[in-house]
Amino acid sequence: MVNEKVLAIAKLIKITGVSQQEIIDSIAIPSDAKMGDYCLPCFKFSKILRKSPVAIANELVESFGELTTPLVSANAVNGYINFVTDKLFTAKKVLGEIIEKGKEYGNRQSNGKTICIDYSSINIAKPFHIGHLCTTVIGGSLYRIYKKLGYNCVGINHLGDWGTQFGKLIVAFKKWCSLEELNEKGMKALTEIYVKYHQESQKDESLDAQAREWFKKIEENDSEAMELFNIFKDVTIKEVQKTYKRLNITFDSYNGESFYNDKMQPVIDKLQQKNLLTESEGAKIVDLSDYDMPPCLIVKADGATLYATRDLAAAYYRKEAYDFDKCLYVVAYQQNLHFRQWFKVIELLGESWHDSLVHVPFGMVSLEDGAMSTRKGKVVLLEDVLNKAVEKSLAIIESKNPDLQNKEDVAEKVGVGAVIFSALYNNRIKDIVFSYDKVLNFDGETGPYVQYTNARCNSVLEKVGEIDITKANFDAVNNQECNAVIALLELFPKVLGDCLEKYEPCYLSRYLVNLCQEFNRFYFAHRILNEEEGVKTARAILVKCTKTVIEEGLSLLGISAPKKM
Repeated sequence: MVNEKVLAIAKLIKITGVSQQEIIDSIAIPSDAKMGDYCLPCFKFSKILRKSPVAIANELVESFGELTTPLVSANAVNGYINFVTDKLFTAKKVLGEIIEKGKEYGNRQSNGKTICIDYSSINIAKPFHIGHLCTTVIGGSLYRIYKKLGYNCVGINHLGDWGTQFGKLIVAFKKWCSLEELNEKGMKALTEIYVKYHQESQKDESLDAQAREWFKKIEENDSEAMELFNIFKDVTIKEVQKTYKRLNITFDSYNGESFYNDKMQPVIDKLQQKNLLTESEGAKIVDLSDYDMPPCLIVKADGATLYATRDLAAAYYRKEAYDFDKCLYVVAYQQNLHFRQWFKVIELLGESWHDSLVHVPFGMVSLEDGAMSTRKGKVVLLEDVLNKAVEKSLAIIESKNPDLQNKEDVAEKVGVGAVIFSALYNNRIKDIVFSYDKVLNFDGETGPYVQYTNARCNSVLEKVGEIDITKANFDAVNNQECNAVIALLELFPKVLGDCLEKYEPCYLSRYLVNLCQEFNRFYFAHRILNEEEGVKTARAILVKCTKTVIEEGLSLLGISAPKKM
């Protein structure tokens, strides 16, 4: 979506051989607001016009003639054209649109395209730990933003529900657990016996042989093996649903690895027909040496399939079932090679949609004391992290606002929101060392800071009461502080588009911090309540629009916004 001011600038620029869309794409916002509201760098036009950028900028400005609303002035400076726009026009237009559309501000109409997003993808019978945080909240945020911008979204939890570990778990369950204990302790019981198995198997090698035998029974659909397998699966999903609910995460599909058991052979057959499969030490591989990659292993020497085989089968299934425009895989950067390999296999198979497959990598998250291992039992449960963040939030609320109603509910929203925001604030590819003190800071670049600013907006609006936009004197918001807020409010739809272009929710979280900072400058510089009606109304509208965008932005990140804090 192109705003009216950018379009007005683009219409002024007449350069033979350069389209209006190319002009629009070149228009930027100056890093220094004193230079103007928009700028057009003329460097890229030098080759076409065979002139210096300075000469091009000067000549274009001379050709403009008298400017009309929404443009006020244009100046050529060192090869740039800087434009100043009509702030009053912008205020009326932007604030009026947000008041009219409410939380639907920034929405786009349905474009008929489908996006599949594979994220979170927890393992059955393994705990939901802090390492799952990034994939879960990045995927969930992209899902909500895509929906807002008119896409049909399919959220997929590709469950890790296949492999020899289930044979190990059955052996452990039969030796050291019972259905009564499992019903009572849930996932905790599964984690305990999984850890115990790996301790005991180092002393007794026969356990691994028993585990392989039980997994073979699962593959053969043995009734006892399948009953236990499904019990473990149900216990896991029931447990993780509690955490997903706290994180505001939902899925449209839980089709995991086992779902593709009967869908892999057709893919292997395709590879065979295309003469892409070669044998190597008894295994079947796709040779990728021409592409500077190790071979993609499709079938092991013992006939077992691998992750790549299942991912290939899943991609074909999703293309057929959903006819996706893109299929995103929100998976840690350690899997970069894996995705490059099987994406290349899809391309070699001649599928036109191979470039619709996108790996969205992210860095690792850990607490200050380092890494985790499920086998050794040194895992940091995400539930424990959320609980501790909520506990610390409640303590802060008790000290700052002890009379606040529904303190426990507010602490839940603040604590969980702080954890989510911390995972979405930095570029997703960066590793994160999680610190409770940093993420719960009410004055820093954090979730609580954004939530607190929103609560401030609510407090003002409660005191103002009903707002009649017809009484607004918009001259009251035509000043430096108000203009800075309005300029950011106008940017909201573009920020959402940027998030999808780069698969980066951090653009939205950083935007919200910037918006809150500018709003708070306005809040401390200008009175709202004790002003005459027209001034009060205009400034109250600015507060209401800011609140609308903050709340919608937080919602897209998966974070709740308490009315009071």
